[in-house]
Amino acid sequence: MGFFDKLKEGASKAADKAKDSVEVVRLNSQISAKRKDIEKHYIQIGEAVFQANLSHDLSAAEPAITTFSEQIVALQQEIDELEEKIMEIKDEKDCVCGKVVPIDTKFCPSCGHKFEEAPAAAAEGTEEPEAEAVAPASSSSESPQQ
Repeated sequence: MGFFDKLKEGASKAADKAKDSVEVVRLNSQISAKRKDIEKHYIQIGEAVFQANLSHDLSAAEPAITTFSEQIVALQQEIDELEEKIMEIKDEKDCVCGKVVPIDTKFCPSCGHKFEEAPAAAAEGTEEPEAEAVAPASSSSESPQQ
């Protein structure tokens, strides 16, 4: 039966990879749509400046420039968040040199940068002492009540 267990495990891994691939495609589609929105805002800024220039009053374009610029910044932040999600799904991280490396890498193969402990492992380490500290406090508070 070992053969069938291995076959089942392989099929399960393939299904997980397919699910991850679909999620990455969906996120990339959202990123593409947001980049198109940014391009539209750039065009709208250009049109506002052009119209203001025609009327010889560039200050008239300032409200439109400010509004569209704020929208562009918000869209860029959303894109950054989506790209982070993609990197999480792919188990990757960025190095300071710009190279993308696997999440468990301790040193960048390109520049030699040393990575800190994984954020998830660090978070787990900080959560446990808090949980332990809370458990004795609650048990000691229950004892006097009884």
